[in-house]
Amino acid sequence: MQFSAPLKSNSKKIMLLGSGELGKEVIIEAQRLGLETIAVDRYENAPAHQVAHRSHVVNMLDKDALLEIIYREKPDYILPEIEAINIDALFAAEDRGYNVIPNANAVSKTMNRKNIRTFAAEVLGLKTGPYKFVTTQEGMLEAARELGFPCVMKPVMSSSGHGQSIAKSEEDIPASWEEAKEARGDASELIVEAFVDFDYEITMLTARNGKETVFCEPIGHEQRDGDYVFSWQPMQMSEAAKQNAQKIAKEITDGLGGQGLFGVELFVKGDEVYFSEVSPRPHDTGMVTLITQSQSEFALHLRAVLGLPLGFTFYGDGASAAFKSEKHNFAPVVEVDESLFSDNSFVRVFGKPEAHKGRRLAVALVFDKVDAALEKARELISKIKDI
Repeated sequence: MQFSAPLKSNSKKIMLLGSGELGKEVIIEAQRLGLETIAVDRYENAPAHQVAHRSHVVNMLDKDALLEIIYREKPDYILPEIEAINIDALFAAEDRGYNVIPNANAVSKTMNRKNIRTFAAEVLGLKTGPYKFVTTQEGMLEAARELGFPCVMKPVMSSSGHGQSIAKSEEDIPASWEEAKEARGDASELIVEAFVDFDYEITMLTARNGKETVFCEPIGHEQRDGDYVFSWQPMQMSEAAKQNAQKIAKEITDGLGGQGLFGVELFVKGDEVYFSEVSPRPHDTGMVTLITQSQSEFALHLRAVLGLPLGFTFYGDGASAAFKSEKHNFAPVVEVDESLFSDNSFVRVFGKPEAHKGRRLAVALVFDKVDAALEKARELISKIKDI
């Protein structure tokens, strides 16, 4: 494969649609290979804007505005990095010959929980928990009664767990309805899921380059309000469960097609594995790979996109802990204790230009046996403050 220099007439270009902390790491990996990088997002000075060769600010839901930038920049690869994107723009770009990663159809399916759930369960025949789609509060109540309490409520389109809640009884339905309707994204339809009695949940990072599919060690994670707060790698699981997880991950990613890295979320009960969701891009729980692998999930994503070999070395166990802001601030300052920088731990500060309560601003990473790493990650995250 030939590599050129950026900002030349023969440069190879990648364009990120969405420029948060995950996209920032993808841009960094792209620049290590001499690619020209363009970062696009809805607000100025997003994390990936700060490291890309060029950046653009646009309404990501505006088809014409997105296409104008795509046609002007003429990227070789378009990498959607967030869910809130006008999907018609991606199909239009693909029709014009642009390479959308992994492909516009896969992005369309995965950004909508109804599409991906019906595709996984009804087309591919993957094992999932029972579910219903509803459009009214009365429909939500009826579905919850049929599926049984507790049950999980989610908008069919949202990001980072926004709008997700657990209803433990009929009395929780109004609050779950309101939370879902206030989520960013499209909340015109909701999915009500039976609560799967699982032992734990994992992310199976799965990379495919058109010639091979590789899996990272399974990642365990803890969520609050539907959003990741801690992750660790590897998640201890039986060999049978691990094989089942890889089988489902391969089936869903083969079904979606294209090249790149996918974050496949799975529920595990004993040796049984249930499909939950999939993201066709690096996953927030996978930030732990910045310290556990020779090729992080971001490097693997780029390698897969370019069709490069996907081999890597797993260095050993590790854990990550997300630091979230406690307040709104137009010029946030992250205060980090020196102890976060040691022989087996460090912190990544994302450089977000604005903070609000619950927004991720940094991540602490620890390299150690899982239990010790997770304990230290929890301790370290308490030593970070936003001031």
